[in-house]
Amino acid sequence: MLDAEFFRRWMTATAASVDREAERLTALDSPIGDADHGSNLQRGFTAVRAALEKEGPATPGAVLTLAGRQLISTVGGASGPLYGTLLRRTGKALGDAPEVSEEQFAEALRTGVDAVRTLGGAAPGDKTMIDALVPAVDALGDSFAAARAAAEQGAEATTPLLARKGRASYLGERSIGHQDPGATSAALLVAALVEAAGE
Repeated sequence: MLDAEFFRRWMTATAASVDREAERLTALDSPIGDADHGSNLQRGFTAVRAALEKEGPATPGAVLTLAGRQLISTVGGASGPLYGTLLRRTGKALGDAPEVSEEQFAEALRTGVDAVRTLGGAAPGDKTMIDALVPAVDALGDSFAAARAAAEQGAEATTPLLARKGRASYLGERSIGHQDPGATSAALLVAALVEAAGE
């Protein structure tokens, strides 16, 4: 069973990973976006880490809802609302339970991913974070490691795609040949689950 402490570890591991990879995320964002994806997410997850230390939410749902709220209020651009929606809707789906099963978490995360799809209007193949999140959620039933591998493959598979959503879509053909920064950061979020679980 997964408790609030597991979800705090997940958010903390994500924050550490974003810190490490911020420059790479911004470099990926440079040719096809605003060159601020890494710095924006770094600011957001630093705020998440601080809020969790200060407030110490007691349930899995409360941890993710708080994290989502922080991201929406501190991250500029599209990634704040998208990541914020992902975590808030996942947290809401988990409800007030003190512990949740991996199956319940996978189901709740799918609810969060569906909310992101609705908000951004993106589908798999549009060269967005959805390309990493959908295969990750599909694989989550097997293991966190399987979800990590699926997310990383999904992110890498965005390189040859033509962007159909977001800032990169304005570039048309020139978006081809660049790995999507949103899919890359989504893969970091999923990979942090493995770390949180100590696998």
